[in-house]
Amino acid sequence: MQRASRLQRELALLAAEPPPGITCWHRGQRLHELRAQILGGADTPYEKGIFDLEIIVPERYPFEPPKIRFLTPIYHPNIDSAGRICLDVLQLPPKGAWRPSLNISTLLSSIRLLMAEPNPDDPLMADISAEYKSNRQQFLLRAREWTEKHAGQ
Repeated sequence: MQRASRLQRELALLAAEPPPGITCWHRGQRLHELRAQILGGADTPYEKGIFDLEIIVPERYPFEPPKIRFLTPIYHPNIDSAGRICLDVLQLPPKGAWRPSLNISTLLSSIRLLMAEPNPDDPLMADISAEYKSNRQQFLLRAREWTEKHAGQ
């Protein structure tokens, strides 16, 4: 019951005051299944891309973080080919930084920030991370190509 009322409040706030470049909504009749879209930030290789995400809210939310993954393929050192995201706020302590005071809006904003500022020292994709560190121009070119191919409007 706590999950349902909190989710309704969070989604109402997301609809009324969405973070820049982010939208989020229910998927069908299931309150715990959400979809989100993140617009690639200006001056990033993801600019003009629209990235779809799936959010599954666990029964124990807010004491457990939602499971979030990209549905749109993205070329990024911290996001793997299955769309899983390496970000500390998506994990429970001691390895992660999830706290019940965080919310879906904060998570989506953190993911958008990660898109703009990858963390190559904590990668899910070692080859992309190595390219990001050693050949930034090649990384940027590939990330733009993937964005045009998979996230273009």
